[in-house]
Amino acid sequence: MPKILITSALPYINGVPHLGHMVGCLLPSDVYARFMRMQENEVLYIVGTDEHGTTSEVGALKAGMKVEDYCLMNHKRHYQTYKDFNLSFDYFGRTSSEQNKELTYRIFEALDKNGFIEERVVKQIYSIDDQMFLADRYITGTCPYCGYDKARGDQCENCTKVLEPTDLINPKSTISGSTNLEVRESKHLFLNLPKIEPTLREWLKTKEAFWPEVAYSIALKWLKEGLEPRCITRDLKWGFPVNKKGYEDKVFYVWFDAPIGYIGITKQWADEDPQNRDWKDWWYDAKDVYYVEFMGKDNVPYHTITFPATLLGTGEPYKKVDFLKGASYLTYEGGKFSKSENRGIFAEDAVKEFPADYWRYFLMSNMPESSDTNFSFDLFAGTVNKDLNGVLGNFAQRVLKMTASKIGSFVPQGSNMTDEEQTLITTLQEHINLYFKYMKEMEFRKALAELRSIWVEGNNYIARTEPWVVIKENEERAATILRVCLNLIRIFAILSAPVMPNTAEKMLGKFGLSLDTSRGLKDFNVQKEIDFLKPGTPFEVGDMLFERIAPERVIELQEKYGRSK
Repeated sequence: MPKILITSALPYINGVPHLGHMVGCLLPSDVYARFMRMQENEVLYIVGTDEHGTTSEVGALKAGMKVEDYCLMNHKRHYQTYKDFNLSFDYFGRTSSEQNKELTYRIFEALDKNGFIEERVVKQIYSIDDQMFLADRYITGTCPYCGYDKARGDQCENCTKVLEPTDLINPKSTISGSTNLEVRESKHLFLNLPKIEPTLREWLKTKEAFWPEVAYSIALKWLKEGLEPRCITRDLKWGFPVNKKGYEDKVFYVWFDAPIGYIGITKQWADEDPQNRDWKDWWYDAKDVYYVEFMGKDNVPYHTITFPATLLGTGEPYKKVDFLKGASYLTYEGGKFSKSENRGIFAEDAVKEFPADYWRYFLMSNMPESSDTNFSFDLFAGTVNKDLNGVLGNFAQRVLKMTASKIGSFVPQGSNMTDEEQTLITTLQEHINLYFKYMKEMEFRKALAELRSIWVEGNNYIARTEPWVVIKENEERAATILRVCLNLIRIFAILSAPVMPNTAEKMLGKFGLSLDTSRGLKDFNVQKEIDFLKPGTPFEVGDMLFERIAPERVIELQEKYGRSK
């Protein structure tokens, strides 16, 4: 197997991540990374914060802080939130790092040398009341293509059309709400996408059979509409100063240096242990690397067109994405998440209400893969109660308590397995093979459905075999059934680990085991695993793995986090 490089779209520094951000890119990238590690692959999983641009300047201004301090504070906040969600990234970096600056300059110089950078005088929106040029995302108005009245100056999130601020109808500043705007001229640098397009088009053809439809169709849509040169500089103070004579008073546009940040963050990681690491092993002429990107659909155009074009334009062998997993949007109670309007539960609050694994399972089993998906506390509670508490948690607790009370707190000996167990083994292996297939293909909803089916088979088995009845006449046969069920708890734990790592550790801990001491998922064979726990192995019953969420708790959460209006 090749080495596997995984990047998740870099969350913007000043935004508080909500559940939509988690399920759109961060959580699936972690589940995939955990699964591929358990398949004994060499994995490098990179995450970080996107820090440049006007958004940071404005956020710092409102907070009364220096922009550097503001970004550092929020970087730590993001880091803690993602650790609370048990994201297992190998490195959590920053696009404002010196390593990213070095690579941004290197890539820009190569593009300039190859004739893909051109100078243009552009018209920009200047806010007289704010006394500043407005970054694209700080201008909103009506999209001239679809009529959406909250389109940003860089892109309409409704139709995904890339825009220039001057394209908007009735634009206004999102900083002050002022419409007292005027167009001023300024000289800027552009990436000549039309000039790179032939090379880009040929590269994209190689992805048609491998990319998901949502990613490939967006890329084709861009090409069909025709590429335009893209401005890569801005009249701002916060960012990397442009390394070209005459442009030292400008900075690179955040969408130029942010994707390069994947490479820059890898270099941060490598620089921490330069004797054993080299960023080039993953990014430069890295033919043995399989590169997977995770992101929401609004980020897809930049990662299927702009970033690949940037790397192709250098003429150097930078690693480009092999598989792009795009996700649609998660809505909240039928509307949008909004911190300012107290509508929607955000990631740092979610883990205060329930353990991370509740959210991880729910979000992955309801991931908006092909279309938008709605979050509601009713649906969340129903999933936790039915799947986690009712299927997995109930099976584990029932088996442990029954064995402890009927036989003792140890794995019983029993007799040889029968055709009943062989049927179970065959059925489980079929579900497990599908589970692995869907996980490798990043079809997460299908994978989670198979995982649940695996748990259900355990419940079906104990319901059919009725060890509580059998033990009255054939204690040895009942011991065999319970021995199998105890081994199923361990099997369920290992299979669930990529999605629910804490729960997996709790389940294994009941037998004095851990994920570190357990075999992984490579060549997982139920016939062998069903006898892993040997007779006499002690266990503890402990508490239920999951708690039911009562109806009154749902109402409390709806009132606390708002309903869509």
